Amino acid sequence: MNTEQKPKRELLAVVIPCYKVVNTIENVVSSIGPEVGLIYIVDDACPLQTGKYIQEHFSDPRIRVLFHASNQGVGGAVITGYRAAVEDGADIIVKIDGDGQMDTTLIPYFVEPILSGEADYTKGNRFYEVSSALKMPLLRMLGNAALSFLTKLSSGYWNLFDPTNGYTAISAKIVPYLPLDKLAKRYFFESDMLFRLNTLQAVVMDLPADAIYGDEVSNLKIAREMPVFAFSNLRNFFKRIAYNYFLRGFNYASLQLVLGLVLTTFGVLFGIAQWVESHQMESFASAGTVMVAGLTVMVGIQMLLGFLQHDITHQPNFALHRKIKGRRLDQ
Repeated sequence: MNTEQKPKRELLAVVIPCYKVVNTIENVVSSIGPEVGLIYIVDDACPLQTGKYIQEHFSDPRIRVLFHASNQGVGGAVITGYRAAVEDGADIIVKIDGDGQMDTTLIPYFVEPILSGEADYTKGNRFYEVSSALKMPLLRMLGNAALSFLTKLSSGYWNLFDPTNGYTAISAKIVPYLPLDKLAKRYFFESDMLFRLNTLQAVVMDLPADAIYGDEVSNLKIAREMPVFAFSNLRNFFKRIAYNYFLRGFNYASLQLVLGLVLTTFGVLFGIAQWVESHQMESFASAGTVMVAGLTVMVGIQMLLGFLQHDITHQPNFALHRKIKGRRLDQ
């Protein structure tokens, strides 16, 4: 008699935030394959009552419809889905949008790096191939390029691109360790998530994924949101540096950053002061004065570049969920 136990099949869950997607949600839900065990429809106070529509038109036992009394934004809807999926025992949680722009046949593709232990979190990248990027409306492409640089700076994942891409998958073991109540609830959610994952030293992987563009109108207004994204990314950058290089550890890169800032600041201020003094006295600064100012600035900049090189090259490389045993459901 064979007493060997078969390997446990991972329970996959899909979270779909819904707001004004009643015209597309049916095709999205219908296209989700049998590999998915749970589907969470999060009606984010949708004025078109998408959640109610799903309840009335679908009898799929995998579907759970969750309702928000007030609109919380895409991030708030995803967090609600994450909490429910973890409580229901999901192992991996995939997030897709309800507007039909994401190919649901790619779900196993997004899940595989997590199953194999290569990553804790996977996300789509619409810019992997030039032909794919050219399908994107020009304004979206330019806006995403600018946001990508800001997110690299704030998150520390310098190898990632397309930060606003909402096609993601995450190990459920990671979710309870995220400060869900502190995560941005609206359009900054995806970028803020990357920042939080970096503070955990989670492994994040970009995956090529084309978007399907139709006649839908994006709710993300690039011009309006860019100042918010810029400010939020800069804030997260300073927080990440403080967390990773000073609170949790102090290494040679931390020293490079401190000395680089001190020397560069001193050299610039000293040079300006000497220039003002020379201008007032109508004389030229001595060679030694110029050398002191110039040399300290050059050494300071060199140290800052050394810090930046360290930050770019030292990425998390061991999946965090492989270190976690059991489940933590205290949030």
